[in-house]
Amino acid sequence: MNTSLEHLPEHKQKQLREITGIIVKAVDPEKVILFGSHATGRWVEHRYTEGGIVYEYISDYDILVITKSGESRKDYEVQDLIENRCVYKTPVTVITHDIDFVNKMLREGQYFFTDIEKEGILLYDAGNTPLAERKPLSTAEAKAIAQQYFEQWYGGAKEFYIDAQNACQRGSYKNAAFYLHQATERIYNAIILVHTGYKPKTHNLDKLKRYSKRFSQELDAVFPDNTPQEKHLFDLLKRGYIDTRYKDSYEITAEELTTLIERVGKLQVIAERLCQEKIRSFDNAAEPAS
Repeated sequence: MNTSLEHLPEHKQKQLREITGIIVKAVDPEKVILFGSHATGRWVEHRYTEGGIVYEYISDYDILVITKSGESRKDYEVQDLIENRCVYKTPVTVITHDIDFVNKMLREGQYFFTDIEKEGILLYDAGNTPLAERKPLSTAEAKAIAQQYFEQWYGGAKEFYIDAQNACQRGSYKNAAFYLHQATERIYNAIILVHTGYKPKTHNLDKLKRYSKRFSQELDAVFPDNTPQEKHLFDLLKRGYIDTRYKDSYEITAEELTTLIERVGKLQVIAERLCQEKIRSFDNAAEPAS
């Protein structure tokens, strides 16, 4: 596995060394691996204006933190611990699993982890347990898996989206918000699963949005966070999973709900195109080296 960060600007190399130090001190991991756009050199940082509104897109530092065998903390606890301590202009997005799980995925040919093993950059290695040899999947196998994920997760999203529209029409706004959350969660999971074969263990839409944004800037732009109004709108959607069912204080107006339905519909259209493009791409992909 590559260990060099020389393809990145010096300030990014410095930040990643700092982040690695924070992770090692806080978690005492087995390995820390940079993956995604910063590992492959396809990271993006730019500001643009659309419809008179200024947007900023910054590729995250995507980091896989592999904990030691027998780690007692939950994966999400380790993840939150790291992300809360790594606050940079470039967002830090962490995925955490123990070494036994990662090696099991590598031996099974799970293509999220095999791609990380192939393209990632090793930032830290405690040296206790090596990564397992990755099993390459054929392109036909990978395509079939991606197609199955798309049908399951995108199909479920479409059903919840219809339920949200119907609930809104009959004035059942809390139910509509809950269904919209479920539709959005499934849309993001469809994107992530089709592109990586990996499903994050979270219902948090903010995290799913961050995990999926590396596949297209369009996805990030559907729910921008550049104004208080936009942040409030996405917060209503995020809270739709718990607060609509258990908190009397949750309120959403017809106008807010209508806007969210339009946004999730837009997200759905983008997701379908991205997923179909990814599935078709397997037809032209070279078979992986064994």
